[in-house]
Amino acid sequence: MDLQKSTPQVSELRASDADRDRIADILREALAEGRLTADEHSERVEGVLAAKTVGELEVFIRDLPAAHERRAAPAYTPAANRPTDALPADPDDTVVAVFSAAVRKGRWRAGRRIHAYAVFGSVEIDLSEAIFEYRQVVIKAISVFGNVEVRVPENVSLRGTGGGVLGNFEVDTLDSDEPDAPVVYVDGWAVLGNIEGRPKRGKVVADILDRVQRKVDKGLRKHLDR
Repeated sequence: MDLQKSTPQVSELRASDADRDRIADILREALAEGRLTADEHSERVEGVLAAKTVGELEVFIRDLPAAHERRAAPAYTPAANRPTDALPADPDDTVVAVFSAAVRKGRWRAGRRIHAYAVFGSVEIDLSEAIFEYRQVVIKAISVFGNVEVRVPENVSLRGTGGGVLGNFEVDTLDSDEPDAPVVYVDGWAVLGNIEGRPKRGKVVADILDRVQRKVDKGLRKHLDR
């Protein structure tokens, strides 16, 4: 299957801890309502913990009314496979590791374009606590006998386009429940090296809600000023 040319179906997307928690909540309600026996509940919960994709999770609740009620509204809108906004030609930040290690993590401002180069070295770009000033962030990663790891919060969207020559390029596909959530695009090429992009469990972008609230407040002010 060519991941670069086809958009995965919702059922094929990798399941997050939040997805598993949502299914577990439905199963817990079903147990309390008497729709499942204790043994059935225990068996399904074990399956939920072992599930890899959203589709595998849905199997455990498809015979429960609550699952169909919640499907009335889509959980999220898939992000575009490529950036839709114009991006600067020059990077806002460059991370280089040559026979060394380089790290960007903690509370830092993520620009629209970040370049990462690992040559016989290791680069870690951790966006789990970053401040997202832009809705779209592109990370251009090159790995030659090196390793580039990108970690993102669980409630952003994540896309990857790239490949490898005797190397590994692996970026998990994520779609956020929040329409205003940032989208992180990892473009890369690994030559006898490794490039990975994954969510960091338990980490979320808290200021997404602040951004939404600011939009609401702005709309109210415009309405009151009329």
